[in-house]
Amino acid sequence: MNGHFVISLDYEIHWGVFDKKTVEDYKENLSNVGKVVDRLLALSDQYGVKLTFSTVGMLFAENKQDLISHFPEQKPSYLNEKFSPYPIVPNIGNSEADDPFHYALSGIRKIKDNGNHELGTHTFCHFYCHEHGQTAEQFDADIKAAKAIAKTQGITIKSIVFPRNMIEANKAIDKPYLDVCEKHSITSFRGKEKAYIYNIHTTKSYHGWYVFKLLRLLDTYVNITGSNTYKVENINKGRTIYNLPSSRMLRAFSNKLKFLEPLKIRRITKAMTRAAKRNEMFHLWWHPHNFGAQMDENFNNLETIFKTYRDLNKSYGFQSETMTGLTNKIKTVIN
Repeated sequence: MNGHFVISLDYEIHWGVFDKKTVEDYKENLSNVGKVVDRLLALSDQYGVKLTFSTVGMLFAENKQDLISHFPEQKPSYLNEKFSPYPIVPNIGNSEADDPFHYALSGIRKIKDNGNHELGTHTFCHFYCHEHGQTAEQFDADIKAAKAIAKTQGITIKSIVFPRNMIEANKAIDKPYLDVCEKHSITSFRGKEKAYIYNIHTTKSYHGWYVFKLLRLLDTYVNITGSNTYKVENINKGRTIYNLPSSRMLRAFSNKLKFLEPLKIRRITKAMTRAAKRNEMFHLWWHPHNFGAQMDENFNNLETIFKTYRDLNKSYGFQSETMTGLTNKIKTVIN
């Protein structure tokens, strides 16, 4: 099997940051998500790149009544209630027309109508599988709700990205959540990078230590952890739900660190080249709202990456796929 280029986008708008920032705190980024989606579709089509939009289920709602009618039978019972988005629902607008921070049906329909890309799930409510108090049964109800609201738009959910990457592919403690996904016919998920600094279980007390944050930041620009590319047909032998691990997060353009931007992009394109030559997968991800500020600079960086993909496609047969598209290819190789 040739090498593959996968891009997954955590499509969430304010539902992804409600526990950290208000809309006003992050308004420029959030208010431009619609424009970002339009430009992503145009640029990816120009270069033949397929995208997977892993979408928070709440964004599918036509209006507040529709949103509430799709609430799951069980909501997450976090010990820290700040992690639940349900208490803020009474204060959001009634529809996308007056609140584009909590509804995105127009963008979802554009992605669907484009036909080249995938709409996966980012859970219904941006569910945190590692936060204390929630249960796998509540996660089951959440995924059921996410699939149901997507179905109203004729979309069948087949892939998942776990919010805040709260999943460990090989840990017994997380198996119940993967079992839920399999129960609901979800066939792939984005696991964490294989490097240790990305793979510390979220429940560990030292997960948030500054030293690990610093190492992850440095790894954006210089090679600390390697390329994080994968022989996906090998790592998924014996699996019933396939792990398509992250290779790299595409961090937003930084004015403070703009002198390092060429190193950031070179780090990505070198890993892509390695994946193409070794017939491995390179999986890039970010959030659309990351591009909401300094939009032109972010898209210039992305176009450089896409140009590299085009060259690798011509030279090595490097192929762009959605998460489900690659999963289907892996199935044919393994089976």
